[in-house]
Amino acid sequence: MEIQQKLDLLGGAAQADIACGSCGEGQTRTRDDLGRWIYPAVMPNGKTIKMLKVLQTNACEKDCFYCATRRGRDTQRTTFQPEELAGVFDQMQRARLAEAIFLSSGVAGGGTRTMERMIATAELLRGKYQFRGYLHLKLMPGAEPAAIERALQLADRVSVNLEAPSSAHLAKLSSTKRYTEELLAPLQAARKLMANNPALAHKTMTTQFVVGAADETDREITARTAQLYRDLRLARIYFSAFQPVENTPLDGRTPTPLVRENRLYQTDFLLRQYGFTFTDLVFDARGNLPVEADPKWIWATHHPEYFPLELNRASKEELLRVPGIGPLSAQRIVQLRRTAKFRFIEQLARAGADEKRAAPFILLDGKTPAYQLALL
Repeated sequence: MEIQQKLDLLGGAAQADIACGSCGEGQTRTRDDLGRWIYPAVMPNGKTIKMLKVLQTNACEKDCFYCATRRGRDTQRTTFQPEELAGVFDQMQRARLAEAIFLSSGVAGGGTRTMERMIATAELLRGKYQFRGYLHLKLMPGAEPAAIERALQLADRVSVNLEAPSSAHLAKLSSTKRYTEELLAPLQAARKLMANNPALAHKTMTTQFVVGAADETDREITARTAQLYRDLRLARIYFSAFQPVENTPLDGRTPTPLVRENRLYQTDFLLRQYGFTFTDLVFDARGNLPVEADPKWIWATHHPEYFPLELNRASKEELLRVPGIGPLSAQRIVQLRRTAKFRFIEQLARAGADEKRAAPFILLDGKTPAYQLALL
């Protein structure tokens, strides 16, 4: 099979794995002969770079019921040899088509054997081709500690897709994966290695959940999310709304509405950047996040005792509880009020906040803003 055909098959198969901020979230891929599986990826520092997402192989011995590369599904299979994949990425980098790579794989021959091929690719990139850019390596289910450690030495970020919030829910998605032993254990091993080796301390980890395929609730997903941030200090958690794939066991199931994925991302931001805890979150009677408004607005309307908040005296932490005010605008408000009081709603807009959303919840020098637009 030609290299371009392999790239099409294995780049296309990597689409479902969300590897980075904006990656796979409605962004337009670069379309040309070499770069069609390249995505704009937002790094932790806010810089956007071009990332190739690709599988080492789409052969897989796992039977995930939602997955296009699951074993037994009638689909064309192929594999990149390490030298092939490292070489084609080097061509892309030299042509300035890509400057980062996310490498995952189907599981073929066990987690450790699969990782050995991925690590061989990464070693060629770092060694023979002197690639010093961003590299994200997927840790395979059941991978041994030595393979995990080598992946951490080579990569900037590693990840394992937990897919579901518990063993019971994972059992509804696969009969060949073990939640604690195969999926959670590699993340725990990686965290221990990072904690014990200063050379690895700056590396980061992520995971991903498939939303809506295992009858899980948002409460269960966010409880696990909060625990992972607390115990394993993950950098990000991603959510992928279930979309049925033809000729899989879950073909015919109703797709998960994208609004549910969006609400989970909004909640994730509250946990990571706004000082919210799991106990702050508001769920409906079924244990899901309300879809009619974002979770911060829902929290605010459930806590009238907290508002209105005087903008000129509130702490940054208190400001972050106000709808329409984010981390950057909260910091800007704290800085600006050192030299002048906030008396007019237009000042709030100039600070970068959404004044229409904030207006119902604030006071400006003791006065209610001129208008109260409770826009969702």
